[in-house]
Amino acid sequence: MKPDNLNPPEFQEKNGKAAIITENLSCSYRKRPVLENITLTINHGDYVGIVGPNGSGKSTFIRALIGLGEIAEGNVTIFETALERFSQWWRIGYLPQFLQHLPHPFPATVNEIVSLGLMAGKRPPRRLKALDMTRINETLALLGISDIRSKQIGELSGGQQQRVLLARALVNDPDLLILDEPTTALDPETRERFYSIVGEMNRNRKVTVLLVTHDSGAIGKHASKMLYLDKKALFYGSFEDFCLSREMSETFGEHTQHIICHRH
Repeated sequence: MKPDNLNPPEFQEKNGKAAIITENLSCSYRKRPVLENITLTINHGDYVGIVGPNGSGKSTFIRALIGLGEIAEGNVTIFETALERFSQWWRIGYLPQFLQHLPHPFPATVNEIVSLGLMAGKRPPRRLKALDMTRINETLALLGISDIRSKQIGELSGGQQQRVLLARALVNDPDLLILDEPTTALDPETRERFYSIVGEMNRNRKVTVLLVTHDSGAIGKHASKMLYLDKKALFYGSFEDFCLSREMSETFGEHTQHIICHRH
């Protein structure tokens, strides 16, 4: 299904430098197609909410972008470098989907887990400096977990563990932030604080954000663009374009379409 508000080549945008480009990206699981022919450009500074039904390929898509999932066909380019040659992983903050609590006792403290987010950009011998400790302290404070910094992560609740992993993704002040269902285990207050932090990073530092969520009714309040996946890219563009799309009206119904867009 091709959206009616975008022109060929499908889903391409040429304004500004690209953070990510996918060309005919396809992924399979046990020879069964999971994603098919995803061609799009995510520009530097975009904040993209990735939505779709369960099993639509959302997590598969973002894992493929950073080399954690096998690509059956097609190409991925990150910061103008082919994925297979990309080495600047310190520029990317990644939070995988939260599946289960870590075992107790897990042999790492909150402080140690968060500090791992700084290590990828260091040359051997990898040691933390005073500036690194300042950055860790600031990030722990932002997420309200300074008081548990010495605890082992396996001792924490699911929501606390999620905040620790968020801190690890944020601590390096990344250029690209990829978040897979980041708010699932967060309480409402922490969830709003998280969205505020990510929104500020996107607006003030032009950090490119890809956020996977099942909550299509809320992401329009925060993101600037939406990618709707259901094994194929059914829509990619601004929420305004989504709201004005006749094809999306037929897919969702006008009432749900306006709820998702949060613009009208």
